[in-house]
Amino acid sequence: MSREGERLFARYAFSPNDLGYCGPADASALFELAVTGHTDGDVVAIARRFSGAWPYLVLLAELTGGTDPLDETLVRAYWTGAPAEGVEAAEFGARLLNRLGARAGHYWHHLDGALLPEAAPDHGFHVFGVYPWSRMLPAGPPEQPLHVLDSCRISWGQVTQVRDGDGQVVVRRRPLGWDGERLGLLPEREHEVRYRIDGRGFVTDPRPGEWLALHWDWACDRLTDDDLTRLRQSTADRLALTNERLATGTGPRRAAAAAPPR
Repeated sequence: MSREGERLFARYAFSPNDLGYCGPADASALFELAVTGHTDGDVVAIARRFSGAWPYLVLLAELTGGTDPLDETLVRAYWTGAPAEGVEAAEFGARLLNRLGARAGHYWHHLDGALLPEAAPDHGFHVFGVYPWSRMLPAGPPEQPLHVLDSCRISWGQVTQVRDGDGQVVVRRRPLGWDGERLGLLPEREHEVRYRIDGRGFVTDPRPGEWLALHWDWACDRLTDDDLTRLRQSTADRLALTNERLATGTGPRRAAAAAPPR
């Protein structure tokens, strides 16, 4: 297995796992791996129990001709929206929804062919398209689903202040907003996120001006200029597709919408 891919997975998966939202109760193993590059835990066994991320990574490996779902390129593609070479969105979406739908049964009725125009091999699609939270916004009250959507998406923030005493870093970040009809990114505001626990974290020595990847109020990684550009664009695309679905109530009106999962 790719050690760098495992470590990258741990960087992004740690915070929701630590909060008890997804994956097994093994946040300490993920934390140790992300900090040091080593762990006594079985990383593949841990990753398999992330019922959201793991099916994407397995399918990405299949479609790219690989055997390692935790390959670094595939892991980065899933979390940040980086391109996965050779993966066609329509085929990926059809196969993914077929697998997820079989597991979800009748619980999530929206996992059908109407969702295909939104499909993408990344975490953003899972948060806004597969999870039900965006569908809860029009019915209101919107505060809880909006909080989950904003926290669960991979966002970006520019460091303005480092508070070593409490392991927090202050970033300028564009939060997610809802005006009653549409989702959108609000103007930048300062936001506190954790970056260290007991003196250790994934981003060492953060400095003002740097851009960080954020997940559930945790600093996952530094972002390169290319990472930042891709993450901004993939988020803009995701919000546009989600808003189109919310406006019509049935999903984007495209030919692929009628195609059933296979």
